[in-house]
Amino acid sequence: MDILQPPGWVRPRGYSNGIAARGRTVCVSGMIGWDAQGQFHTDDFAGQTRQALQNIVDVLAEAGARPEHIVRMTWYVLDKKEYVGAYQEIGLAYRELIGKHFPTMTAVQVAGLIEDRARLEIEVTAIVPD
Repeated sequence: MDILQPPGWVRPRGYSNGIAARGRTVCVSGMIGWDAQGQFHTDDFAGQTRQALQNIVDVLAEAGARPEHIVRMTWYVLDKKEYVGAYQEIGLAYRELIGKHFPTMTAVQVAGLIEDRARLEIEVTAIVPD
């Protein structure tokens, strides 16, 4: 996996501008903050983020993939201010579950998610090296 950082560009913080990788592609559906039985344990943004990230790690494991194989994350959040306000707690959960691996990322504020109680949804693509 190669991190793509054009010369002269400011280094992004918390994500990569681009990644080139070769191997088996693993796509993970949008994960929300409920557990394996579809139950929410919190309405707290950071708490739901931690659960969504754990769900991603669990699904990746089914394919023999690990967090460091993630090449792309797309975050769908209901409230940008809530997301930004939880940066510190999100960062702690992210480092604990994903580590110090920063794939390409996009975050967008959306009008709604299918599950009414969900505060965010995270979609992932990983590439497991050959």
